[in-house]
This record gives sequence, C-alpha cells and structure tokens, in this order.
Amino acid sequence: MLEEVERWLADRSWSAADRPLDQLLDRKRAAGTTVSVVLPALDEEQTVGAIVEVIRRELIEGLPVPLVDELVVIDSGSSDRTAEVAAKAGARVVHRDELLPRIPALPGKGEVLWRSLLATTGDIVCFVDADLRDFSATFVSGIVGPLLTEPDVQFVKAMYDRPLGDAPGQGGRVTELVARPLLNLHWPQLAGFVQPLGGEYAVRRSLLERLPFPVGYGVELGLLVDALHTVGLDALAQVDVGVRVHRHQDGQALGRMAAAIYRTALVRLSRGHLVRPELTQFERGPVGFVPHTYAVDTEERPPMLGVREYALRRVA
Repeated sequence: MLEEVERWLADRSWSAADRPLDQLLDRKRAAGTTVSVVLPALDEEQTVGAIVEVIRRELIEGLPVPLVDELVVIDSGSSDRTAEVAAKAGARVVHRDELLPRIPALPGKGEVLWRSLLATTGDIVCFVDADLRDFSATFVSGIVGPLLTEPDVQFVKAMYDRPLGDAPGQGGRVTELVARPLLNLHWPQLAGFVQPLGGEYAVRRSLLERLPFPVGYGVELGLLVDALHTVGLDALAQVDVGVRVHRHQDGQALGRMAAAIYRTALVRLSRGHLVRPELTQFERGPVGFVPHTYAVDTEERPPMLGVREYALRRVA
C-alpha cells in the first residue's frame, strides 16, 4: 500500500461514534448548512418505508435543529407500491421522468442520482440505497458528519460489514472480484476504501454538480475516481457505520454489474470507445445452454453545472 494511502487511512477513516449527533447539530446550526437525503428506488416497497421512518424519527422530528432538511425518494418506474409506501412514511416522492423531461430518461441507478440534483437543494447530498434492512440512522449521520466538521472533506463513503446470508463478510462479491482489483491496479490512491461500490455516501453539492454520472451500475466507481481527480485524496473520507444488510443479486445480475463497472473503468483509463459494449451470458434451457445478450451501460450524463435547467434554477 502506498505511504500516502496509509496516512490517509489514519487521517480520513472514522467511526460514526466519533461524532455524536448533538455535535453535528451544533455545527450545522452554526454554519447554516443544509442536508438532502436521496433514496433511489425501484420496486422497494418492502424496505423503503422503514428507512424513511427511521430518518424522519431520528434525524428530523424532535430535534432542536433537524439534521436532514430534505428527504426525497426518487422512483425510477416501480411496478409495486414503492411510491405510495414512501410517501405514507413521510418522504417527498418524485418520479424520475418528472425531472428534466426534455431529456428522455435512461434506465439505471446513475440516471436517478444525476436527476436527483434537480429535485434537491441541500448543500450536502446524501445517497442511501432503498433496499437496506435493519436500517440505522447512523448510515446518514455517520457519513454526513465529516462534511459538517471537516471543511476540507468533500466526499464521504460509508464502510461496513456485508454478510451473505449467515456468512459474515462474504457480501460485496463484485467489489472483491472486479472493483478492488481495478482500483488497486489503476488508481492505487483509492486502495484504502473498504466499500468503494457502496450505495451510501454523502457529497458536497459543489463537487457533485461538477462530476459526470455513468447512468448505470458504474456510477459509484465513476464518481469516486472522478472525485479523486477533481479534489484529491485528502478531500475524500470514509466512516464505519456497522453492518449493511440488503437484498443480494443473483450471479448473472452480478455479471452485468461487473461488466458495467469494468466499462466505466475503461472509459476513465482511455476515454475511448468499447469495441462491443455488450455482455453475453448463458442459461440452461430444455435443449442446452441458451445465450442472452445484454447491453452494457455506455451512457454518461454530463456535469449538472452544464445543464440549462439546473443553471437557471441557481440563478433564480
């Protein structure tokens, strides 16, 4: 490991317990900083309501100063009751297609995160996946904390244990097989991140609006790498928030995720074009293996600062 990364691990890796909630509220009140929490959601009616309820109960209501000023669920086309459940629990629900309607929406998580900048106003934007179970408010307060107390920090990722069933630490298979090798080989400054692909991270809006967003599964790796090049390693940090329990994907879905992440890395290495931006996978059928070919996410959205509607909102 690079000496720079060893120093970074000592200086920029914290625990959520390092910053008590009352300390964060004092800093937030003094600075006048606003915080938006965004949950990108697609068919998450089983979990999204409980997450919203915890955030409202522990980080908004009954506090002298709410830690969270905006709680927004961006529904990316759910076929279940995700929007209804989230609204009933107390979130503001916005459909992806309502944001920036002149640009047709593409499928993918990154698309939703990019458009969420138009649905929120907070100085700090905190992203939280909507499929988490046994959710703790420290997933939000922990990663927002350094942005309230450390002026030089601009991007904070959550780190945690990821069990796979009853096996501790065996989740995050795409991280271990794809993302971590790529980062260690090509961006060794990022080798200290425990969960580089984790969906829980908080970022200053002033940085987010300057970054391009891969529209699909590559968004987390893309934002992390681009943030490194934009603001440097010392502006990045991570916070231990405990254990993350969520729904796990099957092997083929993980393969598609891995392909998108690999493609995102390739673009950042060469800024060139893939020869074949597709992935073929196989399933056994009645008479043998059947190929199924999927497009690999190849679109990216530009930095939000260059979008006319966003610029006009800032002027207003």
